[in-house]
Amino acid sequence: MNASRTFVMAKNVFQEVIRDRVVYIIAFYAIILAVGNRAIFEFAATTQDKIFLDFGLAAMNIIGLIVVVFIGTGLVNKEIEKRTILMLIAKPISRSEFITSKYLGLSGVLAVLIVAMTAIYLVFLQLGKVSYPTTTILIAVLFLFLQLTLITAVAITLGVFTSSLIATALTFAVYLIGNITQDLVALGRLSQNPGVERIIQGLYLILPNLSRLDLKNDAVYGLQAIPDTVTLIGNATYGLLYSFMLLAITIFIFLRREF
Repeated sequence: MNASRTFVMAKNVFQEVIRDRVVYIIAFYAIILAVGNRAIFEFAATTQDKIFLDFGLAAMNIIGLIVVVFIGTGLVNKEIEKRTILMLIAKPISRSEFITSKYLGLSGVLAVLIVAMTAIYLVFLQLGKVSYPTTTILIAVLFLFLQLTLITAVAITLGVFTSSLIATALTFAVYLIGNITQDLVALGRLSQNPGVERIIQGLYLILPNLSRLDLKNDAVYGLQAIPDTVTLIGNATYGLLYSFMLLAITIFIFLRREF
């Protein structure tokens, strides 16, 4: 795989997605925060700071997820449906470069969106004179980005061997289940049904444990201390390795597809 060729293609993906008016999402996020800020400070008298902190991060998470799912699942399928994939694979471009560039390009878009939304979020916190733990908020945002890049890998993987509609539904399902895998394991134990427990244990082992990359509640509500540096590095490494594993599986599947 040629690195320079991959990054050139990733840049093209980045520019293409940006042209699809994704930048307007940043303005949409600012509007959501403005409306949320007015509503929260109107109706919540004592806990408005915590609610707004949580609201801003949750909105950032949802917007990023929507971008990842609806764009990521169609990145490869769009090329196949338009038959432009035939021109691409006829060029001196390997299929691994093609898949990797799609992932890097969309991850770059995510990075721009997250940075821009974080800046807007911090401005609103300053204007509202909301006290917040700067370091923990930034760590939570960084791990939110890692979580979304992992979901990007999931979306691209599912989009390679199924339709965009099915891939979209499955990606949302993976996200939802991935955030409650530990609760599912506990529920399986309570069921006292060996069959159900084995199925849930299998899901726990196969699906990504996204709760390891979710620090929003810890940062905002202080439900527990932010994990130590070793734990943070371990969780970040888990997310990156899982993404690389999914990309490897995607490339393996894509290499065997006939067009």
